[in-house]
Amino acid sequence: MSPAIFRVFRIFVLFLATTIWCVAVSADGPVGDHVNELHVHLDEYGEEVSWLINQVDGIVTTYENQGAKQAQPEKVVDHWEAVKFHSAIESNYVPLYASIWQGLFGVRQAIENKQSIDKVRTEQRELEQALWQSLGAVKVAAQYQDQGLLQTVATREAVEPSRVLIEIKQRLDRAVAKYAERLTEDAVLIIQETYATRFESVEDVLKSLDPDLVEDIESDFHVHLPKAITSNASVDEIRDVVGRMQDNLDQGRALLKATER
Repeated sequence: MSPAIFRVFRIFVLFLATTIWCVAVSADGPVGDHVNELHVHLDEYGEEVSWLINQVDGIVTTYENQGAKQAQPEKVVDHWEAVKFHSAIESNYVPLYASIWQGLFGVRQAIENKQSIDKVRTEQRELEQALWQSLGAVKVAAQYQDQGLLQTVATREAVEPSRVLIEIKQRLDRAVAKYAERLTEDAVLIIQETYATRFESVEDVLKSLDPDLVEDIESDFHVHLPKAITSNASVDEIRDVVGRMQDNLDQGRALLKATER
């Protein structure tokens, strides 16, 4: 088995391991039938990945030639969220989903911090690798889906949004407790599930009220908290990250409650 095939196989094994608890992925409205017909949309996903890579390359090239302001690095996330492949990964919860987010923010932050073009290009290559590996994993998933070995991805409507944010805070506390017990994998699963089945259900409505706040929360879910965990940070450091997230969630709850009156 070649290294590339082995990587895809390993990714898919992890994918199956998480499918049990994430087949009822919550979203703000329907995810789209394409996530349950992966094989029909593989060419489209491939085109989207190529398009996204080209868009990011354009941003990086603009940074190299014209500087950070002209590059508009914040658009890397907008481009990612605009493609169907985004929900194909998210709904089926291929584990590389978080790696894509980290790659996106890696490119963005490197530009915003005005780091060397070599550093930015390194971040860009890591993002591209995560995208292509994810596409490979989705292709494998499509084969298993065709054989009836994967459950149908379902969506559900969110309950009152402000209450969802309370539940998210409680789940983050639970993740900290698991980390303190040295049950790192359990903590990671709680965080992943909380984002996929809770935060996604209120993301769009909250983004309409404060897009910057949503971006901060997403970066904590996908970048800062996972990195703190994988670097074996102390429990206090993990608690600090979670505390910042909960403060942001409180801000979001106040905004949502104002619309629910």
